[in-house]
Formats: sequence, C-alpha cells, structure tokens
Amino acid sequence: MIPFLNLKKINNKYYDELTQEFASFLDSGWYILGERVKKFENEFAEFCNVKHCIGVANGLDALILIIRAYKELGKLKEGDEIIVPANTYIASILAITENRLIPILLEPDINSYTIDTNKIKEKITSKTRAILPVHLYGQICNMTEINKIAKTYNLLVIEDSAQSHGAIYDGKKSGNLGNASGFSFYPGKNLGALGDAGAITTNDTELADMLYVLRNYGSEKKYFNKVPSINSRLDELQAGLLSIKLKYLQVETEFRRSIANAYLDGINNSNLILPFVSNPDSHVWHLFVLRTSNRDKFQQFLSDNGIQTVIHYPVPPHKQSAYKSMNSLNLPITEEIHNTIISIPLDISMSDDDVKLVIDVCNKYNG
Repeated sequence: MIPFLNLKKINNKYYDELTQEFASFLDSGWYILGERVKKFENEFAEFCNVKHCIGVANGLDALILIIRAYKELGKLKEGDEIIVPANTYIASILAITENRLIPILLEPDINSYTIDTNKIKEKITSKTRAILPVHLYGQICNMTEINKIAKTYNLLVIEDSAQSHGAIYDGKKSGNLGNASGFSFYPGKNLGALGDAGAITTNDTELADMLYVLRNYGSEKKYFNKVPSINSRLDELQAGLLSIKLKYLQVETEFRRSIANAYLDGINNSNLILPFVSNPDSHVWHLFVLRTSNRDKFQQFLSDNGIQTVIHYPVPPHKQSAYKSMNSLNLPITEEIHNTIISIPLDISMSDDDVKLVIDVCNKYNG
C-alpha cells in the first residue's frame, strides 16, 4: 500500500539531526520561550522576507490571535464582518467566530478552489473590516485583486497560509502578501513540526508587539499582565526541530513540484479533473487534489490497487453542526467541490515507482 502521507519515512531523512537537537534541548534546561524559539522566529521571518515572526501553539491560534490583536488595537471589534472563502478548512472560520466577529462566506473559483475575487465586492457592507484569503492546497489566491479591493475599501488582509509555506506570488512569499498571516506547522504540512506548532508573520511592528503579549497570558513581563489573554506559545523543542527542517524546505518543495508535474503530465483520464495551476511558483503542492463525479467508487478503486487517499474535506464548514445557523446557506460551488474532491499521495518519501503506480492506476479507472 502506498500511504497517503508517510510521516515516519519523511522525518527519518533527518533522524540524526532531529535526535541531536532533542538531546541539546534536553540538556539545555530551558524549555519555554528560549533561544530556539527566537532563532526559528528570526529564520522564518527571513524566509518569508518579513520584519516579524511570532511563534504560537498552532495554526488556529495564529489566526485567532491576529484578529484578537487587531481588536486590542481598535482596528476590529465584535460584530464586524470578515469575508472568508466558504471552501476551506473550518479553522479559517473558527478564528473569526472565536473572536465574536461575523464570517461572510464567499464561493470559490471552481478551477483554483480559492476565493473568487470577482464576488468579493458584492459581499462588502458597512460592517466589513477584513478579507481572510486562504491559500488552499498550496496555491496562492489572486492577491493582486484582493489587495486592490482592500485598499479601495480600507480593509485588512489576513492571510491563511497554513498550506502554502514558501509559495511565491508576484515576487513575494506567502506570509508577506497582506497585513498579517497565520501559519500552521502541523506534522503533515510542507514544513511540519513533530507536534502542534504555528506562527504569525507581519511587517506591522505595533501588531507584532501586541501579539508577543497576547500569546503569553497578556504579559510583557513575568507576573505583570497588560491585557487578558491566553497561553499560546511555540514550544521550544518544536522550534528547534523546525529550524532543522526549514533548511530543507526549498529542496523538498521542488521535489513536491516534480511529483505534481509528473501527475499533471501523466494522468490522462476524462473521468478525472486535474488541478488548475495559475503560476508554477505560486503553488507548493501541499495537496494534489483531483475531482471526480463518483468519488466513492474512485477511492475504492485506488484502495483496491494499493493506494491510500484522503478527502480534504468531506463536509464544508457551513454544513457542520458547529454552524447550524449557516446550514441553510446556498453555496452550490463549495458543495460541489466538497462532494467530488479527493487527494492522492504526494510527499517527499515517494519513489519514482510509487509515482508511476499512482499514475497508472488513475489512468485505468473507468468511472
């Protein structure tokens, strides 16, 4: 069986470095907000070409804290509206509602699966204060149009970059295309920790200063608390491990692209809709997502032929029990995508034979 994602094999590539880092961490005696966190924050800020990186506990907290920081700074308040794609993982929307703001769900472009920028203006009201574009599956949204609209209507742009580490758009990397950006380093991400981890990037020093406070109990100085907040600190151990893996991210991205290109060139089946790529540099292939009308049959066919797949995601956020007030929304494009997409294996542990088998089996599927 070709696994969808072989995390053990992926991380074994760097086993010696990772274990040495753990031993050094253990011997240091300093386990929270130490030199490893500072080092990774500096390295990731440089990688994204931004002024500030604030390490936090996970990707959801990254987005929650960005919005919360803007509330503390008086740029957002409860009841304000944030435009967000309907076709996304639920975390993008949870970050908004957790802050008691209102998510305004927008249909995606059926080709790119990212937010349809042609529909943004029709959703803007007197309460709209921000746009939260999600760079889905590894592909950057149409940030030229999003930033143009944001400038016209004086809106904040908060990137959800959880799936787009290192993707480039118009000469800038994901995380440097809006006012602030939230990253996830969940183990399965292109830059994955060995546990939960996340970060925020921004060029706004005032925002960064507030975020450093908010991630640490609202405290600038130990036992002195400036604002009520939470504990969401990037773990010192995970920061050290991420510093190691960051060194290899660009090479791994090119390898992912080589697999994706092999799929794009090799899969030729009228029953399968291949991913649309607006620009090769803007896509880092966190996922390789196909679309097919009889997904269950296709998934079973691949399983019978030794290929594991995953559905990202089977139920759209507006149909979840968590958001019963949204269950009646009419979002046919989003629902079509969630009913027909399926992700096939794509990771840096795959061999040429693995890739060839996936292509051959996809081509044999008869719908």
